[in-house]
Amino acid sequence: MLSYCTNVHPAEDLDGILAQLDTYAVPVRERLGQDRLDVGLWLAAGVASGLAADPAARRRLAAELSARGLAVQTLNAFPYGGFHADVVKHSVYLPTWTDPRRLRYTLDCVTVLADLLPGDAAYGSISTLPLAWREPWTSSHDVRAGIAFEEVTRVLRSALARHEQPIRLAIEPEPGCVLDTVSDAVAWLAGRVDPEYIGLCLDTCHLAVSFADPAKTVADIRAAGLSVVKVQASAALHVEHPGAPEAVAALRAFAEPRYLHQVRELLPTGEVLAADDLPAALETLPARGPWRVHFHVPLHATPAAPLESTTGVLTGALGALAAQGPLPHVEVETYTWTVLPESGRQELAAGIADELRWARMEVHA
Repeated sequence: MLSYCTNVHPAEDLDGILAQLDTYAVPVRERLGQDRLDVGLWLAAGVASGLAADPAARRRLAAELSARGLAVQTLNAFPYGGFHADVVKHSVYLPTWTDPRRLRYTLDCVTVLADLLPGDAAYGSISTLPLAWREPWTSSHDVRAGIAFEEVTRVLRSALARHEQPIRLAIEPEPGCVLDTVSDAVAWLAGRVDPEYIGLCLDTCHLAVSFADPAKTVADIRAAGLSVVKVQASAALHVEHPGAPEAVAALRAFAEPRYLHQVRELLPTGEVLAADDLPAALETLPARGPWRVHFHVPLHATPAAPLESTTGVLTGALGALAAQGPLPHVEVETYTWTVLPESGRQELAAGIADELRWARMEVHA
């Protein structure tokens, strides 16, 4: 199942969501010549709560999606709300998995997704944040988050008993968070959660930023008894010589104020240095080795030199997963279209369609 994530659209109420699906998702489906287009739906906490409390509203949403030739098998429950505010930065990691609001939001998403899944869906997936930003986090936070995941698992078991199609939660490691890398997530989840219901969301931009090997990463997840529930097909910026004046100038064009753009530098020794945002990296990192920047760039469009894209990490991860069996849900997640430098922007429906064409070739390769 290949979809695109609607967190690229700002609406946070049901009527606004439907209007944006009319404006973008339906034209994308038509551009691709498909009778049905899968979308990875983002529902802010307020709209998820309203839908969870109102079975008639869920039936309406399911009917509206079907009428548009759209289907939903996955939800993105990472951003709680305000994902298109003027400044998002660290607020996207709130509330954390120690906060009851995070648990409530996730359970609301379970209720909604159970009533949206098409009959041919093998399962449903919900991606979520990697616990919290790394500070403050203590062993007591670990315990509280573990209890929250136990409650999620209880509800997912109950949902399966009622609806026959499993729904699984997918934890998405991200640089700078408590679960910074996939290795961190595997170490934290293994033995703590039921792998039938909780696994990994492999965001391939985040994976690239960590400089991890995609094939080894996929193998390590399986060896730990966990699975990749969902892939967020995304690409980071790569710059081989970040200290060169032309590279610095090119990178400054991506240093925008809305989202956090974590940077990692790979030194010749193999050590990886970190900066929490691109402006800080430009001031503090030594630029002696290549950089990877957490900025989701369009999959089909190669950045202008000296910048590159890490689509090779994405294709490597998909290849490793395909070798294990059927692919999990694959969701194109380029939420940064509106903050790209002007030279990299496209009309949104056209850009999403171009990304999905690119991804469709890779997913079915």
